[in-house]
Amino acid sequence: MASRILHRLRHALTGEGEQEGLPACGLEAEEFPESSELEDDTEGLSTRLSGTLSFTSNYEEEDEAEEEAAPGGIRPGPGDTQDSELLGVAPEDGEHSPPLAERQGSNMLTRQLQELWRKSRGSLMPQRLLFEVTSANVVNERSSKYVLYTVYLIRAGQFDKAPATITRRYSDFEQLNRHLRRRFSGDMAGVSFPRKRLRRNFTAETIAKRSRAFEQFLSHLHSLPEIRHSAEFQQFFFLSDLRAAQRLTCTGLYCEALAAWTNAHRLQDKLGACRTGHFLLTLAGLAVCHQELEQLAEAHAASEQALQLLEAQNSHPLLAPFLQAHVHLTWMLGQDKRQAEARLQSLQDAGLAGPQPPTLKELLVKQPLP
Repeated sequence: MASRILHRLRHALTGEGEQEGLPACGLEAEEFPESSELEDDTEGLSTRLSGTLSFTSNYEEEDEAEEEAAPGGIRPGPGDTQDSELLGVAPEDGEHSPPLAERQGSNMLTRQLQELWRKSRGSLMPQRLLFEVTSANVVNERSSKYVLYTVYLIRAGQFDKAPATITRRYSDFEQLNRHLRRRFSGDMAGVSFPRKRLRRNFTAETIAKRSRAFEQFLSHLHSLPEIRHSAEFQQFFFLSDLRAAQRLTCTGLYCEALAAWTNAHRLQDKLGACRTGHFLLTLAGLAVCHQELEQLAEAHAASEQALQLLEAQNSHPLLAPFLQAHVHLTWMLGQDKRQAEARLQSLQDAGLAGPQPPTLKELLVKQPLP
């Protein structure tokens, strides 16, 4: 019985008997993702790029293969102690329970394999993100004509009820490509970009090929850690939203500004850019717009998230304004405001905040964006 259980566990953990065509585990595949094979010429992209690409670690791919290949849903569970409960299998008809010592030895080895399995899941596992061009519209202006591509950022493997969107033209993608090649020449050597065309730029075929090429271009960039965390890559997605949101807030168009702040928040969250000055500015914009629209609970949640990020930064210029807003919102909601008041008072006693710190709204008006 113990040997049968170990055989089945080993089968589930190593992916033996995978379905034909599923990738095998290996660092080589992780280091050289599929997008490194991108063709320079968009003419060659139409066949390969028939759908949206995403990049995952091989461990995630093996997990999916195990679910399909392992019969009976045999997967190790974190808290079970008995063999049959742990593996989700019952003894076959006519089988007798093994001796207690054999069962205990099997349990110990099973737990060791379980631990290795959990560790392997936690390594080399980047965030799974899909870049999908959902529409492309030809825009005619007085002096120019161009195509606007709408790109959705969606978390893969789950239902993403709040996808983030951007709209960019070819020149925006080309500028990102140029800046990244200037700074990351080595990493960008394997990244291809659809070249400019002298004619037929607005045909359905060219637009479709470029849409697929841009999906693969962004997916490849996101698969490279140095580029994924760079300011150039991240600001390509959310900086224009921040500029629009700040402008709309300053002119009192709070509904429109809230939509821009919200999309910028989603973009930064999906890109893992939640510990930057831009993200704190986004939370300030959300708090201000929600408060102006009398959505006090939402404004309170934004200020509370900001204070959690600023917990160890007593000299940050946004700390006192966030504390001031948090005290007011907490009082308006009938909650205990003493902790925020005490922290604000300690900043003032230490000379890190004046008796009347600027409000979040005042800071949003004055804060310059690059």
